[in-house]
Amino acid sequence: WSGFMGFGLSMVVRTELGSGGQWLGDEQLYNLMVTSHGVMMLFFLVMPMFMGGFGNWLIPVVLGLNDMLLPRLNNLSFLMLPLALVMFCLSMVISGGTAGWTMYPPLTLGSFSPSYSMDLMILSLHVVGVSSLLGSVNIIVTSVVGGKVGGS
Repeated sequence: WSGFMGFGLSMVVRTELGSGGQWLGDEQLYNLMVTSHGVMMLFFLVMPMFMGGFGNWLIPVVLGLNDMLLPRLNNLSFLMLPLALVMFCLSMVISGGTAGWTMYPPLTLGSFSPSYSMDLMILSLHVVGVSSLLGSVNIIVTSVVGGKVGGS
């Protein structure tokens, strides 16, 4: 779903640029769309696709295993992604993050983003980071221990 949302945000940004900046009518809304597109595509599509998608499929095939060695950790890592995506979408709705997708610190302060939307966006990125960390632990454990089990 994040790929479709990121693509939709990309189309909004392209439409705004094609209309000479008159379609949305608000610079902060344009910044929100660019920020949301960048974060959505990078943290909610590319990273989970490579870590979860290719890692969960490729590592057991290469090692000759049926599944990853820590399936519950794998499931927890997977279930954290929708939670983080919902938090991220809520941060967009609540006059979202207009600090740019790099989230440069002076622009994330309360004077530039007075609502708690930037805090919610950063919290969602932390949840995605923990999800990625759990997936990485699962891949490392499966590679190290599973290589000895599957290879013999």
